[in-house]
Amino acid sequence: MEFKEKLSTYVAEIEQAFETLLPPESARPVRIHQAMRYSLFAEGKRIRPALVLAACERFDNPRNALPAAVAVECLHTYTLIHDDLPAVDDSPLRRGRPTCHIQFDEATAILAGDALLTYAFQLLSRHYAGSSDKGIELIQVLSEASSSEHLIGGQMEDILGEQRVLEQDELNFIHINKTSALIEASLEMGAIIGGATPEQTSSIISYGRCIGLGFQIVDDILDATSDTQTLGKSVGADEASNKSTYVALHGLEKSRQYATELATKAYQICDGLDMPFLKDLAIYLNRRTN
Repeated sequence: MEFKEKLSTYVAEIEQAFETLLPPESARPVRIHQAMRYSLFAEGKRIRPALVLAACERFDNPRNALPAAVAVECLHTYTLIHDDLPAVDDSPLRRGRPTCHIQFDEATAILAGDALLTYAFQLLSRHYAGSSDKGIELIQVLSEASSSEHLIGGQMEDILGEQRVLEQDELNFIHINKTSALIEASLEMGAIIGGATPEQTSSIISYGRCIGLGFQIVDDILDATSDTQTLGKSVGADEASNKSTYVALHGLEKSRQYATELATKAYQICDGLDMPFLKDLAIYLNRRTN
């Protein structure tokens, strides 16, 4: 199956699972479930949950990876809702439509983010309880990736770094933790469900670090070069807030070169894993326009 067709298949499976695994919009209180579903169902690339499915599928284990994939996207969506809040990035657009706090209100957006974060772990505890060791391992991986030392820590350092020039190691810390940690965790969770060996899991995490860093560098490039209609969110925010980015530190040419080097390294790691979908994904993410 060609890469784009395979990615579309994963996305369709994931979005169908949203319908069956999330509380219905009619569940009381209606407003919070409307807000949760509004943000989760906004059109997105679904890269992180697709990584869960792809990693699991490689190892031919019959366990169902969809609840874990949905859990990852719930957690990712919570971070987007909170990133967009007036106290953080104050963004009016996300995925081509009004952000959650604009569509509803700020208090509802905060609670919707909180609810999606909590629901991610509800899904893991509910659907993998029959294999308690796997369930605990999945919860451990996702909670570690989203902790104050990783995802939230990266966001905190990003906020603290505004209005000043960061050193390269500070910028790496932000991107490794704010962006790459959840991408690595998605792959690791899929490998766990699929029954990968420790060596295979280590390789797939290394791949995740490469595409995770590359993803953020491309984001920095697109914020500097794209337009709101193409990107589906406001552009130029990094420059407006004097935020340190790869582009600000190294310029467009070197940033593009580094992103390509990371994509190439990720591609090469896949040679030892026999994972053509992930090889193609590394190229796709490096060349994306939104």
